[in-house]
Amino acid sequence: MKRNYKVLLLLFLLAFASCSFTTKKFSNPDKDKLLIQIITFVLEQGHVDPINIDDEFSEKLFNHYIQAVDPVKRYFYASDIEYFEKYKFLLDEQIKNKEITFFDVVHERLIERIAEGEAMYKDVLSKPFDYRVDESYETDYDKTTFVRYKKQMRERWRQLLKFSTISNYDDLLKQEELAKEKDPSYVMKSKDEIEKEARESTLKSIDIHYHDNIDDLKREDYFAVYVNSIVEEYDPHTYYLAPKNKEDFDQRMSGKLEGIGARLQKRMDYIKIVELISGGPAWRSKKLDVEDIILKVKQEYEDHAISIVGMRIGDAIKYIKGPKGTKVTLTIKKVDGTIKDVVIVRDVVELVETYAKSSIVEKDGKKFGVINLPAFYVDFKDYKNVNASKDVKQELERLKKDGMEGLVLDLRNNGGGSLPTVVEMAGLFIKDGPIVQVRSSGETKEILKDKDKSITWDGPMVILVNEISASASEIMSAAMQDYKRAIIIGGKQTYGKGTVQNVINLNNMLRNNTSGDLGALAVTTQKYYRVTGGSVQLEGVKSDVEVPGRFSYIDVGEKDKENPLPWDEIDAAPFTPWKSYYDYDETVRRSKERMARNEQLRLIGENAKWVKTKIDESVYSLNYEAYNAENKRNESEAARFDAISDYQTNLKFSSTSYEKSLFTKDTTDLKEKRERWHENLSQDVYVEEALNVLEDLQSTYPQKKVATTNRASEKK
Repeated sequence: MKRNYKVLLLLFLLAFASCSFTTKKFSNPDKDKLLIQIITFVLEQGHVDPINIDDEFSEKLFNHYIQAVDPVKRYFYASDIEYFEKYKFLLDEQIKNKEITFFDVVHERLIERIAEGEAMYKDVLSKPFDYRVDESYETDYDKTTFVRYKKQMRERWRQLLKFSTISNYDDLLKQEELAKEKDPSYVMKSKDEIEKEARESTLKSIDIHYHDNIDDLKREDYFAVYVNSIVEEYDPHTYYLAPKNKEDFDQRMSGKLEGIGARLQKRMDYIKIVELISGGPAWRSKKLDVEDIILKVKQEYEDHAISIVGMRIGDAIKYIKGPKGTKVTLTIKKVDGTIKDVVIVRDVVELVETYAKSSIVEKDGKKFGVINLPAFYVDFKDYKNVNASKDVKQELERLKKDGMEGLVLDLRNNGGGSLPTVVEMAGLFIKDGPIVQVRSSGETKEILKDKDKSITWDGPMVILVNEISASASEIMSAAMQDYKRAIIIGGKQTYGKGTVQNVINLNNMLRNNTSGDLGALAVTTQKYYRVTGGSVQLEGVKSDVEVPGRFSYIDVGEKDKENPLPWDEIDAAPFTPWKSYYDYDETVRRSKERMARNEQLRLIGENAKWVKTKIDESVYSLNYEAYNAENKRNESEAARFDAISDYQTNLKFSSTSYEKSLFTKDTTDLKEKRERWHENLSQDVYVEEALNVLEDLQSTYPQKKVATTNRASEKK
């Protein structure tokens, strides 16, 4: 909430006004200590559920930071960890005293070990790998321990590099076989030549990014990791934005991104896709999905791919991003274990593509509307013109003009956004009343209400959600469910994020700041609750009609994160459920029966279970025959789920009359983008069922109205 942010900022400024800081130019250690002081103060004063900085906190921070800087256990020895352990229960005191001794000690040893690692990987890659040996590699690093001896460390590096190289070897061998297949006269390279070329490719990849890690000028990057390790102990959504990360954040908010149109995140040693921007190159390709892992990146002007496994995310993004019109080839590991090369043509990604859009569809003589909302976006500098609520209202009016008789609001994959915007949007569907309750630490709850008695849409409504619908999406779904205003169709529950964050510019904490850019801190300042009093934290919003989806068995929710805040509840807010003649209970019963018989959903459910088994696999063979056989087995097993993407509903979707009028004068490929979206809708079993539900709601209208009228007459 913006008002809450201003109160917090005023509090911090008043508190820091009495603090004495010199105006000299800060050295790095002085700046680091200052940053620790400011961040801990902000967390103590502003976090909704501040934690005790004690021995328990110290131990968790110790383990968190060691894992963050050496997740693969390829740098530190067991003796290093034993040496560091003297600080395990002292970090709370160091933070309170603005000391960074632990960080300095670990950082100094890390730089030393990274230099040793450079010598090791070069030595390992100077000798051939024998892919006939029957051995395997464990990728779940929680199951491995820190080694004690140099010989053991070299063996760890050997296995890691062989694991990284075997995919290069496989790619090159298949390229040779394909070339021979196309041209029988082609003379294939020998396996020894291919093995050498694969090793050289790995060496080049690791050389490119390895030196960045030992550059002492990058000390601030490591300190940012340490600061994040501190703040992430509070909850998963409190995080530090170092100056460079803050620049990227600001650029993202500016409205344009140049690249492939995907949001990436580092998980352990891998770069994973966590969001595809609607309308962007990655989205248009139809070949990338959320949860895909990017293994390698190849530029169109280079003859080899760069492995980004183990690379820092900032460096990886530099390879993936690029000028409009250039091609990049991404080697992707799908969630089912299959590995594919995907060619993407980079483009300027306009964030306007993440805005609300609508479609009209005719079914059995009735017209229905679909609104897709990827995020609850807002521009606080231009709220009247740029906010999701205004746009959804506009789309509703256009759909009504085209004769809409029922609405599907699609909030799948919607990670949330602005709290004021979702309150305003919920008001489009009810007369007035409370939408959500919020509570800050030590303060009485606040009830956020829709005070506008006008209703934009009062007809039947279905909301589609899935396991990664979060935050504002959950507020919207919960409010409509509690008011009996809409039927919710989706997975067992939504994401389960019941908290509100504010991004605080730390440079505003000081007067006459001469210490350099301090970055920013996203801090969880509030928890929100349904009008019934329960939180969606951890539990999410339970669907009225539960259907299987691709995330059904994957750990993607708030409950699966580290340090989530607990579920709790407060008193209910007084509200009046929606009064309509639609029989929601009967409609839900019919839908559940239909879904239980749906062959497409059965196949989706089987696929989700199979994907889960692939994700749980962590041991990979380093014997090429076994490696190749496993890949073929995965591809064969995945093929039986191809029918999922072949599904057709026989429904035809089209743009609203208003949007069609724009096509002739459009210069942004709007028509092509909408046709692509409409094609996806016609293959969407969940949208198909949502339309069935809307039909059922309408069919229950006359009979329930008669029954209600009869009961009223009897009372007379």
